[in-house]
Amino acid sequence: MDTSLKVLPSIALGVVPTHIKFVGGLLPDQDGKFPREADGRLISVAEMDRICQLSPVRPTCTQISVFPGADEAETAEMIAGLKALGLDVHLIMMVGGANPMNPADEDAVVAQLKSSIGAALTHGAVSVSSTSIEEWMNGPVDIDFDAAVAQNVKVHIRAAKESGLLDSSIDSWHIEFLRPGEFKTFTNLGKAWSFVRAANQQLGRNFFKLLVDAAHCGDSGLSIPENEKLIADIAAAGDLGIFHASAKTTRGCLSTDDGWIGATLAAAAKTGSLETVFVELFHHEDVALGALREIEPGHGIDTLNGRTYTETVIDGLVDVTRRLNNLQARGFLP
Repeated sequence: MDTSLKVLPSIALGVVPTHIKFVGGLLPDQDGKFPREADGRLISVAEMDRICQLSPVRPTCTQISVFPGADEAETAEMIAGLKALGLDVHLIMMVGGANPMNPADEDAVVAQLKSSIGAALTHGAVSVSSTSIEEWMNGPVDIDFDAAVAQNVKVHIRAAKESGLLDSSIDSWHIEFLRPGEFKTFTNLGKAWSFVRAANQQLGRNFFKLLVDAAHCGDSGLSIPENEKLIADIAAAGDLGIFHASAKTTRGCLSTDDGWIGATLAAAAKTGSLETVFVELFHHEDVALGALREIEPGHGIDTLNGRTYTETVIDGLVDVTRRLNNLQARGFLP
């Protein structure tokens, strides 16, 4: 492994391996089993092993999707395999088939979240994250925003309390909003922060954090200066969480981001609250994301330029490392 390039500031840098596809990579089958490579290794573990071996930047962490209904032994094997690579494991919890904003779905959503939180607690995850404030691609068109916030607060605090998460070694739950089309209500930093603030106010502590994804910021309809201001305000309130370095619209090679990663990453660094950064790419032919390609054709563009996805993700790690190192050189990171 070539480790000629190092992250100089005190920032954890890793990969969200969504580029291996949900269908055929991350998503368990009807029996709860995860896809494997020809040699029997879980694809998620094998891919992170390749990245660790080939990248000149050694990632220190990974954020992996966890699904309700996944086989417990398979989940244990996946997390243990990632830890064996020397990676801290963060889990991003997936919810489907129920809407967190609908009181009729409350018990179903809480049950799904508790299942995933249980896996995080059992297997020693560093943090949990989720997009669980709205159902993906299926949110209601018309809904009272304040009612949506209040119902989400109820759901998430229930899940945190009933699962034992609030009394565990995991000190934060990172909430991610999605772009318009994927979500209909919580579609920008400000709207998502409304939930995080309300939940933390009810808890009396800054337990919920706002995950800043550069791609979603870029596609949210708010300008770069508006996002920069929100990031500063969110951090000042103690609510800034994980950062995703991901390219807007294409969600492919980071060279397609049109400046959003640089601007939002710098804004987060300048707050003094940035701790963890993940590089995240999506496969432009993932069957699971066909609906997203329909609403945003740019998501289906091949941005590889002759590389493999592994190589393109590694290029992203190198790019973000140089950004972080230069943010330190300019005095924005310790």
